[in-house]
Amino acid sequence: MAKEDKGAGDKPLDKMTVKELKEVALEIPEITGVHGMNKADLLSAIKKAKGIPEGKKKKSGSIRELKQKIKAMKIQRAEALASKDTKMAVIYRKKIAKMKRKTRSAA
Repeated sequence: MAKEDKGAGDKPLDKMTVKELKEVALEIPEITGVHGMNKADLLSAIKKAKGIPEGKKKKSGSIRELKQKIKAMKIQRAEALASKDTKMAVIYRKKIAKMKRKTRSAA
């Protein structure tokens, strides 16, 4: 997890509730209209005011593509096991595990 500026209660900004974000935003004089903002607006305004770079946007199709690749790898692994090629089966198993970790981090 990337280190971010921590406010009330030593919590990262992304994990704060809207109420906590509003309290942090009220302390910053550059931000106006705090009470009318939602969580995404508050996060971007606070990060912009404090000079924190915005995090990467998640790609909606990336998880779907990874899961399709995992399914294809599982088929290839099953074929390798059927042909008694254990070396390739182990390689496919490791690749599948790596892709599963990527889907969890992207979610």
